Amino acid sequence: MIQNLNQINFQRFGNIQPNREKSEESWDIENHFVLNSTESCVPVHLSQGQMQMHVASGKCVLSVSADGEAYQHFYFDKPVCIKNNIYFYLSPFKGDAAVTALSGAETVIVGQQPIHSMRMDQQLRIAGIYTFFYQEREQGFVFPGEEHPMPELTYVDQGELHSVTDGQDILLKAGDIAIFGPNQWHMHYADMGVAPRYVTISFDLEGADISPLLNRKFAAPQQAITLLQQMLQEQERMDGQSTDMIIAHLTALMLLLLRQADTPTGKVRSSNAIHSENEIIRRAQQYIGSHILEKLSVPLVAKMVDVSPSYLTALFHKNLQISPGEYIRRIKLQESKQMIRENSMNFTEIAAALQYSTVHHFSRQFKEKFGITPSEYAKSVR
Repeated sequence: MIQNLNQINFQRFGNIQPNREKSEESWDIENHFVLNSTESCVPVHLSQGQMQMHVASGKCVLSVSADGEAYQHFYFDKPVCIKNNIYFYLSPFKGDAAVTALSGAETVIVGQQPIHSMRMDQQLRIAGIYTFFYQEREQGFVFPGEEHPMPELTYVDQGELHSVTDGQDILLKAGDIAIFGPNQWHMHYADMGVAPRYVTISFDLEGADISPLLNRKFAAPQQAITLLQQMLQEQERMDGQSTDMIIAHLTALMLLLLRQADTPTGKVRSSNAIHSENEIIRRAQQYIGSHILEKLSVPLVAKMVDVSPSYLTALFHKNLQISPGEYIRRIKLQESKQMIRENSMNFTEIAAALQYSTVHHFSRQFKEKFGITPSEYAKSVR
């Protein structure tokens, strides 16, 4: 990064000259450095005694170091006097330039330095946003799960939300954030009596490793909450600048989370054994979600993931605090809600499609789960 050339910043290497007049020092040697913007390398000099320098034409950058290793770069817009034994090189800023130097002894060329851009470039970049939803869910809802090639951010605005990924259940409370990686399967559900409201954003990100953000939750700092609120406001406004504003706010939010990522709070345990357990649960959940219209049982699902029914039940209780049988029931009943909203089948047909033995069995489980009958639910959504 290029710094401002002032007395405070430059004092380790020399001082700023008020004008180009010769001082009481003896300047026997005059050098002219011509900087060509097409060159790929420039020489590195070591000063022998003090050296007075000023830009004769064009604009350039003065890079200086006390040890020849760590350089500081200055926009060369004032005459300077460099101390003895200082390493320096000159590079063009924009276009060609020339520098005049007065000294008592010749400088020594000690190496070559490749010319590279000193512009501050963006490293983390949000390449685009695919979905940006504010979700208002009913009590006890279940989202069966999905995976997609882009990362996804979830922020809980009100209530509580269970986010399950890689076989682990992470409880997100109001103000918490979780991020799912590309192609990372995940699902959401809420406890009975809890109707969460939350934000989901799927996006493309370049130039950053987000693995430290995965499989954990973050208590969002106020600055992050403000950024999310501003994004929602821009989504409602949607003028010619709103898309760029939303992307800029999301970029700032991701940077905040990456800074916070090295704190231990919310980290999920990682070991080979836990990873194996999580993989079994993930495969079981994916099988259930993709075969929801088939007759499912705990022994069948256990067989499909190559474990015993008792072990699968133990893993579900340990990691999700629910039995696999109850999980199957939740997913089927949640699917029935979608079918009722679509209004393409009657209740008997829905019960049969979901492999219930009778429509009465389906209706009884629906009311036990949601507190209302299928008929009452249908009236509320039509």
